[in-house]
Amino acid sequence: DQNKLNKKQEKISKAIKPSKEQIYNQAIHFHSKGNILEAAKYYQYFINKGFEDYGVFSNYGVILRGLGKLKEAEFCYRKAIKINPDFYKAHFNLGNVMKDLGKLKEAEFCYLKAIEINASFADAYTNLGNVLRDLGNLNQAEISFRKAIKINPSRPDLYNNLSIALFQEKKFKEAIISWDNATKIKPDYAEAFFNKGNVYSIIKDYKNSI
Repeated sequence: DQNKLNKKQEKISKAIKPSKEQIYNQAIHFHSKGNILEAAKYYQYFINKGFEDYGVFSNYGVILRGLGKLKEAEFCYRKAIKINPDFYKAHFNLGNVMKDLGKLKEAEFCYLKAIEINASFADAYTNLGNVLRDLGNLNQAEISFRKAIKINPSRPDLYNNLSIALFQEKKFKEAIISWDNATKIKPDYAEAFFNKGNVYSIIKDYKNSI
């Protein structure tokens, strides 16, 4: 009868046209498996269908940035923020894109916004510190790196970042202590040993020049 026919047609239609949830789940599945290109196809399909989800825009932004498509990534992160202004990771990721584009002041603003929403986000303090260092605000960079370490004192890379800022501020003894802290956590941290060696070399040259 007509009812059975209608139900059959509905089933066929659903099979041909995947639902919002099905598209989303496929995108997440491929992304989690590291199949970036397939994940990108499903994220784009999701967006093309007119569906809106801040997580989809944010995840797609990560892929686009990885592919070097910075303007497209920026668009996705801004869409994610528009949908959910309190999604701190989108502000953080937008900051990363702004830094890649050389827009350091905009990157600084994005990281500060991420921190405003989530004050315990160590990576935001770290990336903010890197931007401040690039802008020449070494004292503020040092403060930001110290805040990152306070949140996560077991990460050697945070001590390394702090050491570089201290070195640029000519706080050589403090820089060496910070690099020592990094290598205590990670004894095979080659970059920290290399940087520490450069400091000793500079101190020696400085003393010899007096």
